Amino acid sequence: MMLEILLEIIAPGNLLMMNLGMAAGIIIGALPGLSVILAITVLLPFTFGMSSLPGMFLLLGAYCGATYGGSITAILINTPGTPNAAATVLDGYPMAQQGRAGDALKAALVGSTFGGMVSCLALIFLAPLLAQFALKFGPAEYFSLCIFGLSVVISISGGSIAKGVVMAGLGLLLSTVGIDPLEGISRFRFGRSELLGGITTAALLLGVFAVGEILMKSYAGEKGSGKILEYQKATVKIRDIFRYWKTMLHSSFLGVFIGAVPGTGGAIAAFLSYNITRSRSKRPEEFGNGCLEGVVAPETANNAVTGATLIPLLTLGVPGDAGMAVMFGALTMQGITPGPALFTDDKFWVCCIMGGLILINLFMLLQGSFFLRLFTNVTRVPVEVLIPCIMIFCTLGGFSVRNMVFDIAVVLICGFFGYWMKRFGYPLSPLVISLVLGSLTETNLRRAMVLSKGSISIFFAKPLSLTFLIIAVLILCMPLIKRALSAGKSSNRRGVI
Repeated sequence: MMLEILLEIIAPGNLLMMNLGMAAGIIIGALPGLSVILAITVLLPFTFGMSSLPGMFLLLGAYCGATYGGSITAILINTPGTPNAAATVLDGYPMAQQGRAGDALKAALVGSTFGGMVSCLALIFLAPLLAQFALKFGPAEYFSLCIFGLSVVISISGGSIAKGVVMAGLGLLLSTVGIDPLEGISRFRFGRSELLGGITTAALLLGVFAVGEILMKSYAGEKGSGKILEYQKATVKIRDIFRYWKTMLHSSFLGVFIGAVPGTGGAIAAFLSYNITRSRSKRPEEFGNGCLEGVVAPETANNAVTGATLIPLLTLGVPGDAGMAVMFGALTMQGITPGPALFTDDKFWVCCIMGGLILINLFMLLQGSFFLRLFTNVTRVPVEVLIPCIMIFCTLGGFSVRNMVFDIAVVLICGFFGYWMKRFGYPLSPLVISLVLGSLTETNLRRAMVLSKGSISIFFAKPLSLTFLIIAVLILCMPLIKRALSAGKSSNRRGVI
């Protein structure tokens, strides 16, 4: 079986999709203001008509490539290409100002590859164990798990819990449009036959993330990417970078842990890793002034997230972040249902994905080593040229899902909606993830209620279900708890005075 898996992974078509996705991801990630989610979303329409493996390899290549690509602009123009690279700016740009841009870019590449490989190993060894455990889940446990996942996304997606709850509720409401999953009755379609199949995940994603981002950039009046510092050839050797192997290890483990928790992401992992590395360093004063270790730590951590985010998606069917929500949509369109049964019913496919992810990270190292100077030139692409091109891809992508003009309208409406929600500070991740989880949440809620004959006690009688619910409540109430504790400390201080 191992030979068959290897032959499938190295099939010319699969290798081509890995490299195309990687190159596209690096380019999109290197363009300031664009995101990892946008890279995956723009390529999603190209997977229609492909078989599941090449399509997944294309999206995974874009995911890993965009996560790394954000470091290029972070180092050269002091502007992170993606939020994941925000911490890389702190030492990457000072290095470029010192004439060491090549060293910083090479350190980011090596750290990204190392973190990605550790993440692949975590996926290979941890995912099957979690899948075996998840096979014991019943409807009550799955419903509580969905609530837990939504609570995490809501709690960290913005400054206001209330806004996160509103967006999650809206996503759950949109997931009910179409055919009832249990009774087969049409609902909330307002006489439109196009809504019998519901609102497609691809159209919503292309709208709120891609079109919404385009409108935001247009509103901001951006005219170009700005002047970049010239690329200088790297003088640092790989062995010099591996002097920080301890930093790379603990950053990788941190990234894997954060990536495996639904609702987190690479930006959190990068900043945590940077702060921990600086606090543990014998020369913390060097950080922020062009420290090589200050580039290695965040880049290793944010790329260690990539493989780990697949763990909850493949084993539990719960997307860990908005990027994985796109992956979830791509898989369901291919007729593949993520979940613990995947590891028993389609083990060959899962093994190919795991092995392919290792190759994708190796290709990232090769492409970065040979074409880095070429990739740096994409920072000079004028925004006024870039925006129309992405807009065309978005509208074509919305149409190609079901070949319906109606879906183009959905993309545009969702785009304006996403734009205004961003303007008013409403987070978009809860909307997308709740739409993806909506059917799973509703189906398991109703199945659990049927099993318990209408009693909600089934959610509290099951230990695992109760645990998920308690954690979800604590996560949502944490801001109130912190506020109460802060108020108590302030009153105590005033009493002492």
